[in-house]
Amino acid sequence: MFGIIRPCSTHVCASVRDAWRAHLCGLCLTLKDGQGQAARLATNYDTLIISVLTEAQLPSAAPHRTAGPCALRGFRRADVVDHRAQGARLAASVSLVLAAGRLRDHAADGDAAPGTTVAGRRLAARWEAAGARLGAEVGFDTATLAATAERQITLERLAAAGASTAASAVGGTAGLLELTRPTEEAVATAFAHTALIAGRAAADERDGRAGNAVVLAEIGTLFGRLAHLLDAVEDQEDDAARGAFNPLTATGTGREEARRLCDDAAHGIALAVRDLELEERHLVEVLLGAEVRRAGTRAFGTHTTAARRRPAWPLRTMAGAGTLLTCGLWRPEWSELNGASCEERCYLKDGCDGCDGCCDCCQCSCDCCECSGGCCDCSCD
Repeated sequence: MFGIIRPCSTHVCASVRDAWRAHLCGLCLTLKDGQGQAARLATNYDTLIISVLTEAQLPSAAPHRTAGPCALRGFRRADVVDHRAQGARLAASVSLVLAAGRLRDHAADGDAAPGTTVAGRRLAARWEAAGARLGAEVGFDTATLAATAERQITLERLAAAGASTAASAVGGTAGLLELTRPTEEAVATAFAHTALIAGRAAADERDGRAGNAVVLAEIGTLFGRLAHLLDAVEDQEDDAARGAFNPLTATGTGREEARRLCDDAAHGIALAVRDLELEERHLVEVLLGAEVRRAGTRAFGTHTTAARRRPAWPLRTMAGAGTLLTCGLWRPEWSELNGASCEERCYLKDGCDGCDGCCDCCQCSCDCCECSGGCCDCSCD
């Protein structure tokens, strides 16, 4: 699993955690039902926001069911979003296409393990085809996502070769934003489609408010920029050690400027969320508000050391399987939880025990969440 939005039980209320997990598990199971067990590796923390946004706009479009035991839930049953939910199917479609693009990107960067390049490209082709099929079921054309992924690879190659106008002639912030633009457009397209599914795309002439599609496209643009930049920040030292492409290094953008861009994007997302017409607001506000800010703090507040550098994706995948089979007790050396206490590592741990009372709302099972004032917006970082 990958992505910047990763809530944990130590700083969110039980009901928020359970609601988020319902979408996460629903996405994982939808991937399995649509493309087999291996497709669950494409589960993306960030694309599940697509499922969250769809349900928030039209709850009836997201039926739930009780799922069987799973190691990641401590072998417990749980309420999950059903694979028939249109938001879950859209999220699965986007996850598969983005994962296919990531596989191709690894192959282009030379990150693939020896002898796996051809297999990786074949898997990418299968996932892209499966993503297109799932997308077509909810009226979403994944060709736009595939095209932006290819454009991203082309831009990075040009920038690395010094031939890109954005990266070499303009440089700095302007060049950096040229490199993040394909990601911005891809996320904007996916977010805006949730409004079409929910029937909330059109503007409301009575109060002059823009339709959700316009607002969600803006949120998607900013979220795509933020995710791209935070990924670049977290990987910069590792990319330098491997000689791999990094947009910050290629454009000569410093961490201070990158932080400013990320903070501006996070602020813009928070403002835009207020303009959305939603049936259920709280989970959206937590994920696109507090958790987005926490992701920035996490990325800029830590520095990768040699021991924390992550290897290429095949080793990360095997390590993920090892972590899953041990219910989180074993963690690879690059994990933030490597060396942490058993209680922190174990998937069986639940509740808000470790937040030292920071989340007062936990005591009321989040019944006060209708306050819309961020009653659970505490931080334990």
